[in-house]
Amino acid sequence: MRKKWLLSLVGVLLAVTLVGCGNKTVATTSGGNISQEDYYNEMKKSSSGKQVLQQMILNKVLEKQYGDKVSKDKVNKQFNTYKSQYGSSFDSVLSQNGMTASSFKKNLRSNLLLEAAVKDNTKITQADLKKQWKSYQPKVKVQHILVTKEDTAKDIIKQLDADNSAANFKKLAKKYSTDTSTKADGGKLPAFDSTDTSLDSSFKKAAFKLKTNEYTKTPVKTQYGYHVIRMVKNPGKGSMKAHEATLKSQIIAADMQNSTVLHNVISKVLKKGNVQIKDDDLKDVLSGYTSKNSKAATTSESSVSSAK
Repeated sequence: MRKKWLLSLVGVLLAVTLVGCGNKTVATTSGGNISQEDYYNEMKKSSSGKQVLQQMILNKVLEKQYGDKVSKDKVNKQFNTYKSQYGSSFDSVLSQNGMTASSFKKNLRSNLLLEAAVKDNTKITQADLKKQWKSYQPKVKVQHILVTKEDTAKDIIKQLDADNSAANFKKLAKKYSTDTSTKADGGKLPAFDSTDTSLDSSFKKAAFKLKTNEYTKTPVKTQYGYHVIRMVKNPGKGSMKAHEATLKSQIIAADMQNSTVLHNVISKVLKKGNVQIKDDDLKDVLSGYTSKNSKAATTSESSVSSAK
């Protein structure tokens, strides 16, 4: 029922190695050889080749300016989170997207470096925090039973009216739920908050209204069917001050998906990096970020989703 997202890696292009100019042979054919210089001259004329150079330059300046803020442990922790989320299918998902564990870690590092730059160039005001607070809901834990018919969901609710224990809910989930990924564990879902994008909005809205140990008194309809939701743990919203760190993290996460914000941050990073293009044919490769009249560049994203 719950979608799993691998990652949206923000950047000009996913990291690709561009061969440097030289006389070594890249390929041989019956019609002649292709040298590194031949390859380089063709690559620099193409939009993809220019994008690779943009990314390589950005990685260099980000590493110089923010490398000390992104440790190997931080990269590995994020990597392991995705690996755990996808389980046995992780390697195949990487392969389907043309990545290895090593290249994925490299992309994670690039993304974390850019995130550090966004944090450094973002001033979060009290007004920003109050705005974020309006829609904020802390992480909650729920269990659910998914069925195809509304009458079945109503019958389950009647049975919960008689016995609203965790044990009974688990028993009912195993008996009725069509969500094969959660029914064996009593319908338990990973904790989620208001920023979650993998759950149906109707499901989240209904869940956030529940206090700990409460359950929905009417079936909750989503694109998947009808749900009966039971709140395992709802800590309550509390005060804004107690959640400032989380609110700031959510604001930064939103900025990481905002092309205008990213464009402005990248422009500042490149300016500070004192980048000089030595090849005249590529002198305008960063004009989208460095020219005074440049508009926000479109960033490419790589996202992989898995069905329920």
